[in-house]
Amino acid sequence: MPVATPRRNVFPFTFYQHDARTWGNHGGVNRGIKFFYALTSVVNLCQFHSKKNSYDKMDAMNNSTPTNELTPPQPDILIQFDDVSLIRNQRPLVSHITWQVAAGQRWIIVGPNGAGKTTLMRLAAAEEFPSTGTIWLLGERIGRTDMRDLRAAIGMCSSAVASRIPTGEKVIDLVVSAGYAILGRWREEYDSEDLDRAAGMLTQVGADHLADRTWGTLSEGERKRVLIARSLMANPELLLLDEPSAGMDLGGREDLVAYLGELATDPDAPTLVMVTHHVEEIPTGFTHALLLDQGGIVTTGPIEQVLTSDNLSAAFHQPIQVDHVGGRFFAHR
Repeated sequence: MPVATPRRNVFPFTFYQHDARTWGNHGGVNRGIKFFYALTSVVNLCQFHSKKNSYDKMDAMNNSTPTNELTPPQPDILIQFDDVSLIRNQRPLVSHITWQVAAGQRWIIVGPNGAGKTTLMRLAAAEEFPSTGTIWLLGERIGRTDMRDLRAAIGMCSSAVASRIPTGEKVIDLVVSAGYAILGRWREEYDSEDLDRAAGMLTQVGADHLADRTWGTLSEGERKRVLIARSLMANPELLLLDEPSAGMDLGGREDLVAYLGELATDPDAPTLVMVTHHVEEIPTGFTHALLLDQGGIVTTGPIEQVLTSDNLSAAFHQPIQVDHVGGRFFAHR
């Protein structure tokens, strides 16, 4: 029987399950499906090496330090960006980003629309290659490691993941399948250990009563809780939350902020990075902040030093007053 473990050599967040051991255990997968999985794996592997080779060429052109002289960061540094830019259609989405996240830190990324927040998260999730600069994630250099293994050690909760979930997918199946870095269940059989862990993740986020519901019947707040449970299922070293409270009503937002505050203060929780548009959505317990505008860093550091009236006024190009009350932030003109 399969047992959910992190960093499996599989493709994350897809419907393709190509583990040879799993094929052998489940007779319901016919030869045609096996061939499709194998063909898909080959195509993805070719795409990976094509991107890697392109990155190698850019590396040689853009890094002033020779490749063999680049050394990895200290073991407690989970994210390290060194002068990173991502360019699409000759337009920089993020530009000259230098940033470090250490184990145990809780980061907030704030900025106006179009500032590059989601792009930064996709780079941190190993879903994009930088155009220039160097990225280290969990001690591995992007362009020098198998991205599939790396992604399996990073939990990601975002609208992009949510948009790929079928409306008929059962909640417990959606969560348990995350242990194998796949999206949804087909004919796989899981151990009771896997199912118990998935049920425990749902309980942890206050969504245990949703286990037998289908994705299409959930409210926006319920979906966000299920996605967080799914992202925690594989015991990630790094958890990325891209606007987790977007689209929620006031009550649902406050419930989620309270839970994320508990998660932030849990010493056993993974390192957290969260994107938000609104400082009111920042839970207590977050330690650092990065303020973005027009693809570049305005300022970064301890959260109380970053989220000030002057800094937010500069980033949002209008006068903004920030109040810090009871561990929460509030902004107004």
